[in-house]
Amino acid sequence: MRAVCAGKSAASAEGKRGDGCEAGGDGGHSRAQERGRGGASIREGPLPARPALAAARDPPPVPGLRAGAAAGPRRVVRKKHMLSCFQDALVRHTSLVTQLVSQDQRVCIHFISVLFGLLCSMEDGSVTNLCIEVLIQITTHLKLEQTIHCLLDECHKELCNMPSMRGSLATLTLLGKLVDAIPALADELVMEHGNLMEHLLRGLVYPSEGIQASVCYLYGKLYSSPVAAEMLSGHFREKLFPLFLSILDGAQTKELQINCLGLLRQLLKYDLFVSMIMNQDGMEESAKNIEGSSGNTSLPLVLKKLLLSRDETLQVASAHCITAVLVHSPAKHAPAFIHADIPEFLFEHLSSSSEVLVWSSCNCLTLLVEEPLFFSKCHTVYGIEAVVRSLQGSLKMNNIELHKQGLLLFAEILTRQPEEIKLFTSSAMCRDAGRALQEAVSSPVLEVAAEALKATSAFLRKDHQSTPPVQYGELRALLEAMLNRCAEFSQTLLSRRPLGHASSRDSEKAILQRGKFLLSTLEGFRSACRLAIEFQSEPSAQENPFTAPSAKKEDTLEAFSEFLLSACDSLCIPMVMRHLEQTTHPALMEVFLSILHNLFVIVPHMKEKFSKKLASSSFIRLTLELKARFCSDLSHSALNQVCSNFLYYMCLNLLSAPEKTGPPSKEELSAVSELLQHGLPQISSRSPESLAFLSDRQYMEGAARQRQYCILLLFYLAYIHEDRFVSEAELFEAVQSFLLSLQDQGERPPLVVFKASIYLLAICQDKDNTLRETMVSAIRKFLEGIPDLQLVYTHHPLLLRFFLLYPELMSRYGHHVLELWFFWEDSSYEELDDVTSAGQPALPASLVVLFQLLRSIPSILLILLDLIYSSPVDTAHKVLNSLRTFLRRNEDIQVGGLIRGHFLLILQRLLVEHGASPSGVSKLCGKCSPTDVDILQPSFNFLYWSLHQTTPSSQKRAAAVLLSSTGLMELLEKMLALTLAKADSPRTALLCSAWLLTASFSAQQHKGSLQVHQTLSVEMDQVLKALSFPKKKAALLSAAILCFLRTALRQSFSSALVALVPSGAQPLPATEDTVLAPLRMSQVRSLVIGLQNLLVQKDPLLSQACVGCLEALLDYLDARSPDIALHVASQPWNRFLLFTLLDAGENSFLRPEILRLMTLFMRYRSSSVLSHEEVGDVLQGVALADLSTLSNTTLQALHGFFQQLQSMGHLADHSMAQTLQASLEGLPPSTSSGQPPLQDMLCLGGVAVSLSHIRN
Repeated sequence: MRAVCAGKSAASAEGKRGDGCEAGGDGGHSRAQERGRGGASIREGPLPARPALAAARDPPPVPGLRAGAAAGPRRVVRKKHMLSCFQDALVRHTSLVTQLVSQDQRVCIHFISVLFGLLCSMEDGSVTNLCIEVLIQITTHLKLEQTIHCLLDECHKELCNMPSMRGSLATLTLLGKLVDAIPALADELVMEHGNLMEHLLRGLVYPSEGIQASVCYLYGKLYSSPVAAEMLSGHFREKLFPLFLSILDGAQTKELQINCLGLLRQLLKYDLFVSMIMNQDGMEESAKNIEGSSGNTSLPLVLKKLLLSRDETLQVASAHCITAVLVHSPAKHAPAFIHADIPEFLFEHLSSSSEVLVWSSCNCLTLLVEEPLFFSKCHTVYGIEAVVRSLQGSLKMNNIELHKQGLLLFAEILTRQPEEIKLFTSSAMCRDAGRALQEAVSSPVLEVAAEALKATSAFLRKDHQSTPPVQYGELRALLEAMLNRCAEFSQTLLSRRPLGHASSRDSEKAILQRGKFLLSTLEGFRSACRLAIEFQSEPSAQENPFTAPSAKKEDTLEAFSEFLLSACDSLCIPMVMRHLEQTTHPALMEVFLSILHNLFVIVPHMKEKFSKKLASSSFIRLTLELKARFCSDLSHSALNQVCSNFLYYMCLNLLSAPEKTGPPSKEELSAVSELLQHGLPQISSRSPESLAFLSDRQYMEGAARQRQYCILLLFYLAYIHEDRFVSEAELFEAVQSFLLSLQDQGERPPLVVFKASIYLLAICQDKDNTLRETMVSAIRKFLEGIPDLQLVYTHHPLLLRFFLLYPELMSRYGHHVLELWFFWEDSSYEELDDVTSAGQPALPASLVVLFQLLRSIPSILLILLDLIYSSPVDTAHKVLNSLRTFLRRNEDIQVGGLIRGHFLLILQRLLVEHGASPSGVSKLCGKCSPTDVDILQPSFNFLYWSLHQTTPSSQKRAAAVLLSSTGLMELLEKMLALTLAKADSPRTALLCSAWLLTASFSAQQHKGSLQVHQTLSVEMDQVLKALSFPKKKAALLSAAILCFLRTALRQSFSSALVALVPSGAQPLPATEDTVLAPLRMSQVRSLVIGLQNLLVQKDPLLSQACVGCLEALLDYLDARSPDIALHVASQPWNRFLLFTLLDAGENSFLRPEILRLMTLFMRYRSSSVLSHEEVGDVLQGVALADLSTLSNTTLQALHGFFQQLQSMGHLADHSMAQTLQASLEGLPPSTSSGQPPLQDMLCLGGVAVSLSHIRN
């Protein structure tokens, strides 16, 4: 081995490229090039492993080659060829060659020694490079420590035996690459070959940049090991440090520059070396003792020089080194770089086309901006345009890391820029920055969009946006892009939710990711809200001063503020609520609630409406739950404060603008404001705990009582807006306990608190649960101390029920609370007055409650009637319409005697006080035309009621008075003539009343032989036509006309009031017409057909009227021509009609109109209509029916049916007849069964109708 070493010749290395450059690649030819020079040998295939090894060890002689100068190049080529073949065999047959070499360790060591000797003896760079490659490869493949130690020893000896470092290039390069291939050798070299460092220093000062580059490379590999670096720390401080910086500063070749920078990067990993390098004083002291070093060199200046070079690689490496220094302590080391004007050149590099250089510059600048000196030197003011343009350009590329780093730098500058130094000097630059952020937040890459959100939040600062004009349109577009990106991300995660048994960890990760993104979005939106608030005090920021006066001013602060409210309502709130379904994050909710709080200030004219919407969306409950969950143990104080502020402003907004009640006074609001300010931060309990605290009857101190007041107000406002998050029964008991506690301590609560208490008691009171007398007395005592009930009134039907349900409260406050209730009602209910009975709309909830009270507490009617004439016109009108609707909607209920008595007394009182009477009403009607429906309809109803619901003597008197009114009679005649005219629904109702009044007048006049002052002319053909062609949904009108015809038929058309007149020219009367005069047989047939058609409609009221008219018609015909009467009664169509009616359902024969119809047919012995067997079936059905369930009307009809059968002798089964008769006699007409008696006077579709009048 020594012989080999001794025989080596020193090869010149000056001017040659150092191998192993960290950033510059290999200094020699590549392996592929060497193989290419192998010529045919490589193409024919590599030498077998054994010959190749032997050839490398003992190269064969070349025939004919003489010793001399010409033999040298040939030997070099041969050796190079042999090495190339061996390397190729090693690559292709690694395991085989490795096995052969390692069989005999001596052979192996000898072979390595031969190769090392060849390396040291060759001057050809390509051969030395090939030797180095082979040595590295075989050493790493063998992995034999002895072999490695042998090679290290050879290298060490070689360096020791060199009088000069001139031939050390190959050895140094081999050592560098060997440590690079086997990093563990770094520690071994330092520990076992310590004096090697002296040789490295010799190489470092040797005037060859190739050798210096190799030394720096080896140093870099040694310092990459933390253990070796620690052992070499003294060597660096005392010898290497000043020398190294001088070499880097004076390096001329790229190889040396890059390897120096590589070494520098390794050194900058350690705090110790960074402190040494950046300590200028220490460097100058060390430089005095080191030959070849310059004490005036500093790292910032050296790196600045490299930044100014035009070599992109050096620029990138320089930026990396600056970053490596700054990461240790920006505050400590950044000033040196800033004083060296490094930021200026880094900003210039942002316009480079190299993505790596731009990224490196951004990374370096991001650390530099942490130093305030960076801004005081105004670097950002001059560099912001470069940042924005770089960001705009990079967003068009696909380099995500570049996007993120650029946005991070932009965000840091926007955040740290001092307010007193304006960053954007023109509105155009600010606009470009906003548009770049808009593009960035819309990025499909989540990480990029997240960084853009942070930058957007910092961008929305007053000092960044105050350059006039403020571009609100651009800000709005930026916020829309931000919110839409967040909404899109949330929807994407929801749509990608895994199905089946998905990993919960992935789901939690997705929720966390979405929460972070949403939080960043909300922080940006909050910055926009703060910006809007700050601009409210800036007159120049209210609108764009350059907008033309005639143009629509959309780019204003007001429009921007309204946009913020709309965007929060449509995007922020839904996104947060969806996220809350998954998880709750305190920081996110803190930002969210602060946004809502800010919006109350931003859009003051919408704060009440916005507060109501939030309250109705359960935000009171949400905020209380947040406080209870996160703020109960004094943690999350910021969240508690934000929640309390939000509740404070929302409650004040709700209380200052209540619905349908007067607002509180300024004094009340001031007291409530102070109450809420002190009490809300103390509330952090869950709902059950709050209820328990409210129910506590123990003595309450001032602070605890204020907390109770706050809890009660929160429940009150939540319930008003339908957010009932506590049990009504529990709250009902808690409020009672609270009021009794106040009474026990002799306290009077604030008016708004007592108002809330009364409301909650009214709302939470169950229908079957009532207050104890002690509680009612306590409430009354509290009320007695209140000057005006309106101060504690909340408009709600259940509050009305509460005051009217308890006699002790109704007697004192019933009149006032009803007056308040009608005063605050929005509707006058006129729309309920203009519909027919078949088309009644649903009642409002308020009227439903009132009507229930009217049913159960009749005395309320007295108060309502009193309100009609004692209240203002608007209130009285609402009361009147409500009463009218109640009477119409409750036709199935007979008003009790007490109610009727009171009603008549009040009505009489009204008539006396206001001079109203049938005479006065008739005069009023006489002055109206048929189109005055609003006046005539109630007037006709009143007149009709006077003729049917008073005593017989009063009826006769009223009829006499009304018949003397010529105007009324003329009006009735006009109304009857309009029967066939096309009319709307109100006109149809008025026509019904007109026909009913005419029939009633005619009956009263005929019965009492009253004097007639005006005759009514009626065309019989027109009447029959109206019955033959009835209007749609006009069954009541047909029934009214039939009542008139029935009256006329019973009077044999001899009424002094009504005169039948012909319709135009009449044909010559037939013989039968003469008998039936004034009717004609054709009219009889028309009437019968009309009656049959109307009966088929199966309307109960109309059917009763039809049967009554048919009875009167047959009586009229029988008196004049029994044959014609029998003929009409025996028509085959009648049988079909009867069985059509009987087909209406089970026991349909027990309907009164059918019983009367069968009785009528039996009376005229119409066996063709109803046979004896069918009569027997009817009787059998009657015997099986429960007669106790039948109404009085049905029982009367059934009595008539039996009497008709008995008179005709059709009851053959005497036992059945006796049983049925006994059953009927056991049910007196005055007691019908369990069915309540029907009220005779009804209001159907606005028309007063007497059932007995229609029926009989």
